[in-house]
Amino acid sequence: MTRRKLIAGNWKMNLSHNDAVALAREISSQSTRSVDVAILPPFPWLIPVRDALGTSGVKLGAQNCHWETSGAFTGEVSAPMLAETCDFIAAGHSERRHVFGEGDDWVARKVSAILAAGAEPILCVGETINEREAGDATAVVTRQLAKGLEAVDVDLAPRVTIAYEPVWAIGTGVAATTTDAQDMCAMIRSWLATRYGNPGSGVRILYGGSMTPTNAMDLLAQPDIDGGLVGGASLNADSFMAIVGAAESVSRM
Repeated sequence: MTRRKLIAGNWKMNLSHNDAVALAREISSQSTRSVDVAILPPFPWLIPVRDALGTSGVKLGAQNCHWETSGAFTGEVSAPMLAETCDFIAAGHSERRHVFGEGDDWVARKVSAILAAGAEPILCVGETINEREAGDATAVVTRQLAKGLEAVDVDLAPRVTIAYEPVWAIGTGVAATTTDAQDMCAMIRSWLATRYGNPGSGVRILYGGSMTPTNAMDLLAQPDIDGGLVGGASLNADSFMAIVGAAESVSRM
């Protein structure tokens, strides 16, 4: 099954209103139709960024959500609220897991809520450096997959995107080697096939963790890497679109 490449830019807690709109406009002016492109701005800028993207085809995503549809959850935003504007919503990013203490149970609830709201979840999984050095990387990622997707049946599986992000590579400038990234993404692909059968082959698997214009081509050329969840490099239009260009080049091979 052919899977269309996806390059998603996670802006995290960065950029002013004016800078966010300017960056969205610059990315939208270079939009492409041969691969999917998405940006995930901070919550306050979702609507102005959506307006700046216009009809360019660049998709919009949110970085997080709450699993309840509404209620007394001060400071939270629900999946149905976001789904009115967003195509994608991320769940389980390592910063949510390790900085804010979100466990597998919370992540699983969020994935289910995102699907129920009609958006597409980007389920983030990945191991810490201690877990990798202890030989537990595969076990950790398998656990995160099993829990995060426990309520996702075979019909909904193709709407999910998996992002493999080794925690030790996020924001450090040290990406996983091409071999390490491909091996883990191949393991994820095998797990999906076992769990879902043929529909599992349609699930996109992204690599995240210091993807740059320099290493993007090699990473994106791997058979089980279907795109990138890009952090720091997505805050500059030239570097982000260079990664998009690498995805386009790989798609034409």
